[in-house]
Amino acid sequence: MLKTDKRDALSLANRLYTQLELGAQVEDKMQLVRRAHPPTKAASQLKGLIQHRYELSHQSTQLRNKLTSICDQRFPELTQIFRDPNREIALAYREKFPTPHAIATTSMVDLQALRPRSFPSDAQLLKLQQLARETIGIQDKDRQQGLLIEQGLLMKELRIVQEHLGVLQTRISEVVTSSREGQILLSIPPIGSIEAGTIIATVGNIANFEKACELKSYFGWAPKRSQTGVSFDKTKLSNRGVRPMKQMLFLMAARATTLECEWARIYQRLLPRLATYDERTKDYRGKIRVIGRIAGQMATMIFALLKTDYEALSQVPPGEAPPLPMLYDLAIHRKHQEGHYRSLKPGIRPRKLIQLPHQS
Repeated sequence: MLKTDKRDALSLANRLYTQLELGAQVEDKMQLVRRAHPPTKAASQLKGLIQHRYELSHQSTQLRNKLTSICDQRFPELTQIFRDPNREIALAYREKFPTPHAIATTSMVDLQALRPRSFPSDAQLLKLQQLARETIGIQDKDRQQGLLIEQGLLMKELRIVQEHLGVLQTRISEVVTSSREGQILLSIPPIGSIEAGTIIATVGNIANFEKACELKSYFGWAPKRSQTGVSFDKTKLSNRGVRPMKQMLFLMAARATTLECEWARIYQRLLPRLATYDERTKDYRGKIRVIGRIAGQMATMIFALLKTDYEALSQVPPGEAPPLPMLYDLAIHRKHQEGHYRSLKPGIRPRKLIQLPHQS
């Protein structure tokens, strides 16, 4: 009964005034207010592009799923020749010969003229005609006519979406490669132009994050643990964070484990410790837990490099040329993993390592 928009606005205004203008301290850290730094030039340019690409990618997936459904209804045997019925060459055959009857009755010369190179081969084309004659697809003429019209429209929409995705890909790559944040992120394997653009657009300005844990939480990579005594103990990721960045971070970590880089070495080292080996399948169970660990370390490295570059730029006097950005170094990363830690912040002495003698 007492909650109104006017009371909420007044309470928010008082909280902002007492903290930002009067400098009052708060007991609850959840009520802490900080001034937000405006996004960088690259982040402002990439925010709309990344969001539009994210929406078009989902739309492309929906169109492909619908085309696959139509193929399963009209000519399910097509996947025996074309593993992906939505590839460009498969769509060309589906558009030129929209029905199984058209494929079965056309000449071999017409089928050969449509292939770009040597795929599909003559033997595969002959098998395709045989499958078209013996198909178990829908035989109802009226239903086939409706699916034919729907398939043609979906193909046109898919090509338009793919064209727009190509334009966005080019523009995002140009913005990323011309910015300091992009150059730093592109030096980290396996980050590409799309991944770097997503990170820049999501972060906005690294000055808004004081610690690496804040950035990881914003990315949606904060653990949430549920525990009751010793009978129940479960840890999972919280539902917070930006969903596109959360998905992108996991895909980056999963791809990094397959490359020749330091992340793959860390993955192989942590796999026996965090995963369980299954004697029946001769493989490890629980690999996702290890990939999650890699993703967390990757987010920490992203914060360290971007924050170091921001602090270096803030110390440059006006009128002077800024120094070159600090890029990812494989040798330093490997030494860090081996225990020779060196902080990126100046003035901090490295830790003294006590090496025990090797026992023979």
